[in-house]
Amino acid sequence: MVIIKRLYTFMLQRFLPLFAMTFFICLFIVLMQFLFRYVDDLVGKGLGMDVIGELFFYAALTMVPTALPLAVLLASLMTFGNLGEKFELTAMKAAGISLFRIMRPLIVLMVLVAMGAFFFQNNVLPVAQAKMWTLLFSVRQKSPEVEIPERTFYDQIPGINLYVDKKNPATGMLYDVTIYDVSQGLDNSRVILADSARLSFTEDKTKLFLHFYSGEMFENLRNNSMGLPSSGYLPFRRENFSDKQVYFTFDANFNRMDESNMRSQYVGKNIAQLRQSIDSIGRKVDSLGNNFAHELLSYPYIGVSPVTIERQGDSLVEVRRRPVALSAPMNIDSIFNAPDASRAKSYLATAMATARRLRQDYEFRQVILTDQEKSLRRHGIEMQKKFTLSIACIIFFFIGAPLGAIIKKGGLGTPLVISVILFIVYYIFDNTGYKMARDGKLEVWEGIWLSTAVLLPLGVFFTYKAVGDSAVFNMDAYRNFFRRLAGRQDSRSLEVKEVIMEEVDTNRALELTAAMRSAVDAAQRQYQALDPLRRFFVKAPLRDVRQAMGDMIDYLSNSRRQRIIDLLNRFPFEVSRRRLTDMRRLTAELEEIITEQDNSLIPNIDINNESGNKTRQD
Repeated sequence: MVIIKRLYTFMLQRFLPLFAMTFFICLFIVLMQFLFRYVDDLVGKGLGMDVIGELFFYAALTMVPTALPLAVLLASLMTFGNLGEKFELTAMKAAGISLFRIMRPLIVLMVLVAMGAFFFQNNVLPVAQAKMWTLLFSVRQKSPEVEIPERTFYDQIPGINLYVDKKNPATGMLYDVTIYDVSQGLDNSRVILADSARLSFTEDKTKLFLHFYSGEMFENLRNNSMGLPSSGYLPFRRENFSDKQVYFTFDANFNRMDESNMRSQYVGKNIAQLRQSIDSIGRKVDSLGNNFAHELLSYPYIGVSPVTIERQGDSLVEVRRRPVALSAPMNIDSIFNAPDASRAKSYLATAMATARRLRQDYEFRQVILTDQEKSLRRHGIEMQKKFTLSIACIIFFFIGAPLGAIIKKGGLGTPLVISVILFIVYYIFDNTGYKMARDGKLEVWEGIWLSTAVLLPLGVFFTYKAVGDSAVFNMDAYRNFFRRLAGRQDSRSLEVKEVIMEEVDTNRALELTAAMRSAVDAAQRQYQALDPLRRFFVKAPLRDVRQAMGDMIDYLSNSRRQRIIDLLNRFPFEVSRRRLTDMRRLTAELEEIITEQDNSLIPNIDINNESGNKTRQD
């Protein structure tokens, strides 16, 4: 029976509701972005709620790779920010629980989320993308719903311009109707004028039916079959009618496109299918490149071909021959010195035509290779994206959780602002890398993993700072860092005090130096027992050294001896693992000075003073 610790259940109970809430909020936001982007393709088409709901469902599945990393970042920031703001995180650390142990159940959860994201990217997302794009293209191809306005030309019917002066919504009657029909071309256009009309569709909704009352029609007869002689005049026909019915081709049905076409694209393939496509396209690109190169090498320039291609069996073999030596240098100017000027012009025209033909041939071949290489890069990008989502979720967690423990701010305010800023940075680098990989300016793996390479050091930095309880947003700490980087080390400026409220006792001073020496020795032993990776992150052994050094310096700063004050000024401001040896040496020197038989530390009574006042030698 597996027993889950109370700490783990507590962290899961605090994280999972926030994670679910932020995920659906982020998914809703990106779904609204999808709606704003394609709202023009959806409005006015007369689509049913089932079609719109299906499109939004597949769009929501497609937007999961965008919403999931942002939800992980925001949820981890809010969770650890709430723990820090309510001092629960401080209580855990005071109980001896490290930050990695607090994060352990969530790390396991993030690994499971990353695995689920990978299977989602490989198995679910290709199907959802193929269905979404097929449905979206089908919606774009659907004819708009006929909604004729008043006193405005309506041009949404193909080849028809319709003008209505007034309409009755209750009865559906249109008054003072004018129609310009150019569906058969301008030479066969016709104009219909009517006092009133009624619009409807046929039962199969493939034709638009207009019933006109009291009007007339003008029609051109350019392409008629009456055998009229052609002349400068355009024959026409004029007709007056009291009742006329006209049909126009207008398909108002919603016809779904075939999904198999989209499934054959890179967006509808899983890893196995992408690998197969990449191999086949790569072999095709190599074959085309080799054929074009052989043809280019074997083309006889000026009648000389140093390379020929011969067939041996079922394969083509390149045979190199010794270049043919010309008996004399070719005189190009002799073309212009021809006895007949028309012959020279003919030679030049033939050469220019040959050059243009070769150029068009090479440009056509370049277009073929460019299309194949672009398809190859698209398949490679889609394959790399199968893995980036899982890694992005883990990296965003190791950014959000330590950062929330550092800023100690819960709620939706500060975590939301920080999450949006970090996600914008991630989106900019991710989109830039994608476009550069798509255009061939970077290798596919370099462009797709660019955002991960940028955010990974940020996650390591925040984790390192949170484990060591460092003040990331303390400007003084960064100022001191750059001062040390420039070679300007901070130093103490202790001086002998003129008025001392508490005299230094030798025994107490030796106790403090012994405690300092023991703390340094213990810290060195602990660091030696750790592996190199944990030695870089663990900062706990330095806490006792820092505390012992502070107590020792505070007490010995009341000393009247200049040598002790000078030695205290040599102790570093900040404690680090590299300075433990120097601090051990300085503490030993300090003990030697304290244990010296110096009258400045021993209070004496002057027996020659009759008043019995105590005097102290300077």
